[in-house]
Amino acid sequence: MEKLFGEVMKGQPEVVKGFGQMGKGVKTDGALTEKTKELIALGIAISIRCESCIAFHARNAAKAGATREEVLETIGTCIYMGGGPSFGYGAQALEAYDQFSAG
Repeated sequence: MEKLFGEVMKGQPEVVKGFGQMGKGVKTDGALTEKTKELIALGIAISIRCESCIAFHARNAAKAGATREEVLETIGTCIYMGGGPSFGYGAQALEAYDQFSAG
């Protein structure tokens, strides 16, 4: 993915620079530590099913000192929260598919 991201960076340097600057701002410790923020980001990545995001934030969580147990609890929370919403969004996706394929 890093090679692919590099290609986008070449074509859209200002956009990528802005995205990177936003990331630097988020990673600054405040009320939440960088580790906590990376675990939140990992949970979001799992919830939105973004494979490259999962890899990126799993790596960053490890670098920030997250333990395996903390990652497992993050995953458990995602499973808990993803059940109902995933069911609802899945039903909506099926409805949309049916509408588009009927045409």
